[in-house]
Amino acid sequence: MISKGHSKLSLQRQCNLLKIHRSGLYYQPRGESKLNLELMRLMDEHYTHHPFKGARRMHTWLTLDKGYKISKNRIERLYYRVMGLQAIMPGKHTSRRNKEHKVYPYLLRNLTVDHPNQVWAIDITYIPMRKGFMYLVAIIDLHSRYVLNWSVSNSMDAQWCKETLEEAIDRHGQPEIINTDQGSQFTSEIFTHSVLSRNIKLSMDGKGRAIDNVFIERLWRSVKYESIYLNPPESGVNLYRQLKTYFDFYNHRRRHQGIEDEIPYNRYLKQERKAA
Repeated sequence: MISKGHSKLSLQRQCNLLKIHRSGLYYQPRGESKLNLELMRLMDEHYTHHPFKGARRMHTWLTLDKGYKISKNRIERLYYRVMGLQAIMPGKHTSRRNKEHKVYPYLLRNLTVDHPNQVWAIDITYIPMRKGFMYLVAIIDLHSRYVLNWSVSNSMDAQWCKETLEEAIDRHGQPEIINTDQGSQFTSEIFTHSVLSRNIKLSMDGKGRAIDNVFIERLWRSVKYESIYLNPPESGVNLYRQLKTYFDFYNHRRRHQGIEDEIPYNRYLKQERKAA
């Protein structure tokens, strides 16, 4: 699949073609115990249905309803630092942003989104695997629900998000607005400069309000319940193959009730042709 001694393609170029961040090439299961991986798998699925539950309520659910004897500190570390989750209700730990970074206002309230490349949303989610986990970043066009670009990595960093965004812009042109949450990857100078230097408006969800980015949250639910949970991947390359197949289906064959049962690619392309 990937050759370190390829005569024509560098390792970075091979990773780009496979939509795998270079860190994913050397993917090894993260240094979490079997119990922690089990807990994260349970929290990920539970959070998908109950995103209002923060670490404290997740700990209560795991101990009282699922019978685990675990500390609150363990769950807080896994929930916030490892999985990068945040409850949609404002609270003490609902956002892991860097307090030194500037946060931009939320621009989508009462905005009518009626054409492609008007608003893009970008987000990161935790992906459970058979023997570890990785992260997925994706960019979606809000008007059509078309997934414009995606990438996997075993770390959440701003450079990875920036590169994924720039690839989407190279392929599809640039949007008027990009919406993100307040995660440190998106408030970083690396990411914000890439957006603002192109005269793109930057919108950020309110603290603890994942509901502001509801469309990409629905994408995560679809990806996980229709693919990942049914067949947890073994490796970074397996994950790439599985996601490539799924996003092809999602973009080109899956009809969406929220857009009048249209197919995302058809809706995106139809509006693009009208604009031309």
